[in-house]
Amino acid sequence: MRKTKTKYSLLAYGLISLLICFLVPSAILAQETTNPSTDDSLVTELNNQISQKKKEIDELKKQSDVYEQNIKVKQREAVNLNNQIAILDNRIAKIQIDIKTAETEIEEANLEIKNTELGITGREKQIANQKEILSELVRTIYNKDSKNGMEIIFLNNSFSEFFAELNSLEEMEKDLQTNLNRVKILKLQLETQKSDLEGERQKIETFKSELENKQDALNDEENIKEKLLVDTRNSEYKFTKLLTQLKNEQQQIDAEIVDLESEVRKKLEASKIGSISSGLIWPVSKARGITAYFHDPDYPLRYVFEHPAIDIRAAQGTPIKAVASGYVARAKDAGMGYSYVMLIHDQGISTVYGHVSKILVKEDTYINQGDTIALSGGTPGTRGAGNLTTGPHLHFEVRLNGIPVNPLEYLP
Repeated sequence: MRKTKTKYSLLAYGLISLLICFLVPSAILAQETTNPSTDDSLVTELNNQISQKKKEIDELKKQSDVYEQNIKVKQREAVNLNNQIAILDNRIAKIQIDIKTAETEIEEANLEIKNTELGITGREKQIANQKEILSELVRTIYNKDSKNGMEIIFLNNSFSEFFAELNSLEEMEKDLQTNLNRVKILKLQLETQKSDLEGERQKIETFKSELENKQDALNDEENIKEKLLVDTRNSEYKFTKLLTQLKNEQQQIDAEIVDLESEVRKKLEASKIGSISSGLIWPVSKARGITAYFHDPDYPLRYVFEHPAIDIRAAQGTPIKAVASGYVARAKDAGMGYSYVMLIHDQGISTVYGHVSKILVKEDTYINQGDTIALSGGTPGTRGAGNLTTGPHLHFEVRLNGIPVNPLEYLP
């Protein structure tokens, strides 16, 4: 009789647990359906706002694509002042749309966070309510379980009814495991929600960084347009003259670098040339982004020359590090003109660091990888910036036997 009681007690606990898992959530759900809570209204409102933000983002991206197509059309046309102004106007308009897109994406992500947090809070409240109900049911079961075996038998009209009840409880006990698995799935879904929440927070940080970069890019484009209008005074003749001047300046700089590298390599012993065998490091942090790529088709001054470098956004006065150990072949301080540092390395590699505002190394000296060699510049009208600049950044070149190659193929 003692075994029967134990088995009955175990199955009774299983039955109660099963009822808790199935009936309690159903009761709560029914209650919430009958009496919609404030949370339900908030969720509905948040979902509507999120949907609206997604539509706004899609529409903004369509507008951005239109400006992108306009830019490509203008780039295929003849180089003249009106054409370049049109390109700059479209680039400025596109960046303004991209800034609005980034701002809207941040707003959407914040709404997603609120929605997820609300869902997690609701789920936790529901679990807390179920625990309270469970505690009360356990106390009730404990009180009822104090009956002995004979009392249990007499509660049934016959032995057959008693054993039929036991068999039914055994089937319910099997169903209990199925339901417990469902509870585990719910817990995993809750953890996924929390993980998604963290992902949305990280997404916001990414959008904020992109927004900052786009705002800097907008300033650069506006500076280019303003400088172009000031230099040309809206004269096609002056634009053509300026174009020739800028091309000549770039060709002169390029020829100087090529001739200097060849001359320096002839007089240097191999032991004095810095090795790149350990790989290159970034001259400044890449966290703020690359504003122009090697031979970038969207380079603002592409009508002057093919961009032989990458431009890395860096605040005015940022320390510039040597990407590898090397020999300082040139440390040219051009005053208000284009200032740069050139290092010679082995395997035919040289590196050039342009638009520097202050030079911290001397020519004909040897420096180690990671040494600070200069401070960045590039702000128009400042020392070392020169004419070919759009804003504060580092112009970084990698050359192989004097010929510019893509730096990203050498950087980690």
